[in-house]
Amino acid sequence: MLYSELQCSDAIHKAVERMGFAEMTEIQEKTIPVMMAGYDVIAKAPTGTGKTCAFGIPVAEHILPENKYPQAVIMAPTRELAQQIAQELEELTYFMPEVQVACVYGGANMEKQAKRLAEGCQIVVATPGRLMDHYKHHSIDISHVTQIVLDEADEMLNMGFYKDVRHIIEMMKARKALSMFSATISREVMDIGWLYQHNAEEITVQPREESQPKITQYMLETSGRNKLSDLAQIIIGEGYKRVMVFCDTKFNTATLANQLARLGFSVDCLHGDLSQKERNQTCRLSGMASWPFWWLRTLLPAALTFRMWMPSSTTMCPARTSTTPTASAALAAPKKRA
Repeated sequence: MLYSELQCSDAIHKAVERMGFAEMTEIQEKTIPVMMAGYDVIAKAPTGTGKTCAFGIPVAEHILPENKYPQAVIMAPTRELAQQIAQELEELTYFMPEVQVACVYGGANMEKQAKRLAEGCQIVVATPGRLMDHYKHHSIDISHVTQIVLDEADEMLNMGFYKDVRHIIEMMKARKALSMFSATISREVMDIGWLYQHNAEEITVQPREESQPKITQYMLETSGRNKLSDLAQIIIGEGYKRVMVFCDTKFNTATLANQLARLGFSVDCLHGDLSQKERNQTCRLSGMASWPFWWLRTLLPAALTFRMWMPSSTTMCPARTSTTPTASAALAAPKKRA
């Protein structure tokens, strides 16, 4: 379906055209008409399928611009995702100057965020914890919120925000629609749906072959004392220019970054203990390709100590703590698909 066929305002049509979109993705085609009609939605779709536009367009269309108080709240599990959603919503409302979007998240100055909220906005994008903080400090009025969207709902609820999300939803007495978007439908997601949604439309989008990354996967077994040298040898031996390594803890992330820096690699580190300013700076630099290597903490199974992602050659190499073979033997051996 083409966006030109969508029944929406001229402002949205012009914004979508300005963003360079002509044809809807599957999740957009299935979701936008349902949400525009005012129904609750629980959508299962892979990351990168255009979910922000899928809920962003209906949210923007339901806003009453003459009212300067929050009318829609979109919750995301991380500050980076919240910022990304807010930026895309600003693009969608580009030709609606009276519609304002505010983004609040942890790790940033609360007073500046409170000032922004006091200036007036109709759409608030937030992480659950910081939204609760502003509510407790009386810096946000959510009594008029009619639309609620949970993006990456499974991740948000699995990260421990289940009680906060329930509390926030229950405080929004004027809510008319609750929509959830998730890559998987976990028990917690179903619980929220059973408790707060009414005759929700269930939408499922299957992963498409062309949208899946072209990644070759292989494993290298190595010992704890040899992991650093094996990692360095693989990077140098394969001639990788940009590498991402996932570590299981913040401490290990910082330690590995320091060790690689001492070996002469240009390294930066990204994990949850950094301030928002430091995280933003790291993301900007890596996005500009100023850093050949950057490191990111994530939650991994205990058996996995680190992974490597090599976008320059589309090769994924997970490493497990074990014994031989060495990196040189692994490089010489044919790579088996995992």
